[in-house]
Amino acid sequence: MKVTPLDRILLLVTGLLAAWQVAVGINGAEALPMIAYTIAFGVLLVAGLLLIILGFDVLDNPIVVIVSTVIPLNLSLGLVWEHLAAYRTLYLLFTILGFLAVVITRAVPMKSKLPVAVLAAVHAVAGFIIFALPILWALTGRATPGFALVGVGGALIGVGGLLLALLKAGKPLLSRATILKVLPGLLLLMTAAFVAGFALA
Repeated sequence: MKVTPLDRILLLVTGLLAAWQVAVGINGAEALPMIAYTIAFGVLLVAGLLLIILGFDVLDNPIVVIVSTVIPLNLSLGLVWEHLAAYRTLYLLFTILGFLAVVITRAVPMKSKLPVAVLAAVHAVAGFIIFALPILWALTGRATPGFALVGVGGALIGVGGLLLALLKAGKPLLSRATILKVLPGLLLLMTAAFVAGFALA
């Protein structure tokens, strides 16, 4: 399936939003979460540009699964580091080990379902944190209402990640054509929600 002109526009706007977030950073963030957020939005920027230049065929590259794990892991690490201080070290350890587990299970050929299980587990934990923490903090008054938009972005990244992961695993929920058709718009909405949520936090 070819990238349409509309897809390129949506991906370009997504990249510009991600680049803007990298440039402005997060107000009041400490060094580690700032680095984590920068990596996440930097990877999102590069991913958007690669889709524009190389088209959807780039999604067939095995390294895409590994690279796509960087975004939710870093976003969730930044959120935990900022808002759940008691769990900083534990979650940093999970982030490192989770990423290594994804890399190893993808680099070493396996006929079992272990690679899919590892990927699903890592994405599920990171995605739940990105979705639940901002919304919970906003509802309980520990953050501004606008911060809940980060949770909306978390829900969207979860949907996108699930669709792509199942597609790569050969058990897609939707057809490949349908997934690729909605992906650019999904990426734009997700990025816009993240940027707005962090700006309003």
